Amino acid sequence: MAEYQARGLVHFHAVIRLDGPDGPSAPPPDWATVPVLAAAVREAAAGVVVPVPKEEPSFVVGRWGTQLDVEPIYVATSLEGIADQRVAAYIAKYATKGAESAGTVDRPIRQMSDVAYLDVTERARRMIYTCFVLGDRPEYRLVPLRQWAHMLGYRGHFSTKSRHYSTTLGALRQVRADHQAERARERRGLPDPGEGETVTVGQWRFAGSGYQNGEHLWAELIRQRIATARRIARERERQESA
Repeated sequence: MAEYQARGLVHFHAVIRLDGPDGPSAPPPDWATVPVLAAAVREAAAGVVVPVPKEEPSFVVGRWGTQLDVEPIYVATSLEGIADQRVAAYIAKYATKGAESAGTVDRPIRQMSDVAYLDVTERARRMIYTCFVLGDRPEYRLVPLRQWAHMLGYRGHFSTKSRHYSTTLGALRQVRADHQAERARERRGLPDPGEGETVTVGQWRFAGSGYQNGEHLWAELIRQRIATARRIARERERQESA
């Protein structure tokens, strides 16, 4: 999970669990204690290295910072064994936070000239400027920094997870889609798709261009009303200034 901090940096949170050899349903071995897992997390974080181009042929190396906090999340025993209430509460805390907590805005910024008029903190303004400047450099042309400048360059989802833990986000979306399709079939009285064959037909047809069926008349009336309203507004401003 990615959390925006007030200082303008992105703080990452990761919920890590150690499963048994047969997957999430299998308990971990006896030697896999909490201290062992915490040590493995620290070692993995210290070993991550990302080269960042600086000036050819030199580059700088990106690493995780020294501010690494590893804390166990103990789940509560409840209905049918283990209920991940603590984990859900932990994730929900950061799922509701956005870039606005870092002093920036929640909408895209189209032009670099608009940055000067944003109601943001000075730190966020400098980071937004940096996204625009780096976005014009050839070595970052594949990174959409300008598109995500309002998010201080971070364009990822607030959370992600392992494919081998529990289920995948794609599977959840498919279950929701199947549920909505089943509800729609029940409302319309359609048969179960398992009882027959479902045929999907899609085609494009040119409907035309421009105004049709008298639409140009309504468009002209709207244009005249707008022009009249603007003329009246200008006359009022002229009378007030006089």
